[in-house]
Amino acid sequence: MFRFGNSEFLWGLLIIPALAFFFILSRISRKKALKRFGKLETIEQLMPFVSKGRPILKFIILMLALAFIIIGTARPQFGSKLKTVKREGVELMIALDVSNSMMAEDIQPNRLERAKRAISRLIDRLKDDKIGLIVFAGDAYTQLPITSDYNSAKLFLNSINTQIVPKQGTAIGAAIDMAMRSFTPSEEANKAIIVITDGENHEDDPVTAAQAASEKGIIVHAIGMGLPQGSPIPVLRNGQKDYLKDRDGNVVITKLDEQMLEKVAVAGNGIYVRANNAQIGLDTLLDEINKMQKEEMESRVYSEYDDQFQYFFAIGLFLILLEYIILERKNRYLKNIRLFIAK
Repeated sequence: MFRFGNSEFLWGLLIIPALAFFFILSRISRKKALKRFGKLETIEQLMPFVSKGRPILKFIILMLALAFIIIGTARPQFGSKLKTVKREGVELMIALDVSNSMMAEDIQPNRLERAKRAISRLIDRLKDDKIGLIVFAGDAYTQLPITSDYNSAKLFLNSINTQIVPKQGTAIGAAIDMAMRSFTPSEEANKAIIVITDGENHEDDPVTAAQAASEKGIIVHAIGMGLPQGSPIPVLRNGQKDYLKDRDGNVVITKLDEQMLEKVAVAGNGIYVRANNAQIGLDTLLDEINKMQKEEMESRVYSEYDDQFQYFFAIGLFLILLEYIILERKNRYLKNIRLFIAK
């Protein structure tokens, strides 16, 4: 098997046809310049040691050297070894609240953006664990199925916003139920759910859902986003920043419901952490997750690729040396030798 470690460097090969184009132009320009001095046959007799083919040969060798060096820079790799990788970890589902109240700015820059940044840092600290993302407001949706591909997790995380769920509200119970169904059924690994929300539940019974998860051996942790005193919810009206108002025209204040989230954590046999502007609490929960017993989740056979760039560099350097050795002029002692002329 073959691949390039840094395939983006292969774009450098495009410089070779460009250089070839300018080389051809220079040869044509040189020929026209010589014609201005007289007939080419006469001029060639006056320059017996000038070679027509050697400059072309030197240019071809130089371009080949450049091509090999560029390919070497792209790190060509060949799969030559097989090894078995055993992964031991836990499965982690994060349920993130994306309701409009998560846009409140009592935690800077706002609750949702700060939560996304904290999740991104959490992903950076994971090793052999699996992670999945669920977003919820009035309904819950799987944003990313359980996976060990951390790059994909970050990609999906960046796309999350409050418009991703059409129905507004805060259905924490539905998010926990969906998280329970999102784990790998055949895996025996320990499982945990982290609910990140401001706790203003209006749709269902999250405590009962957390208790059901605990009965299945799934731990439910909770992070409260927001401050108890609350904050208005920013909205855009005619391109101007305003705040969400109720039917009577009063500004809506969204407050953290710590009491409900503490009940969810207790029912789910987990812990509750309140976020603030200094820290979100995912580090505390990661410490709890790391205390969980790691189980072998999968064994995969991977092909181990070996770098082979040194061979391409060696060929490139050899061609550069060869180009340097070859003279543009004919050798005065060898110019009259004709090996293939019949007598």
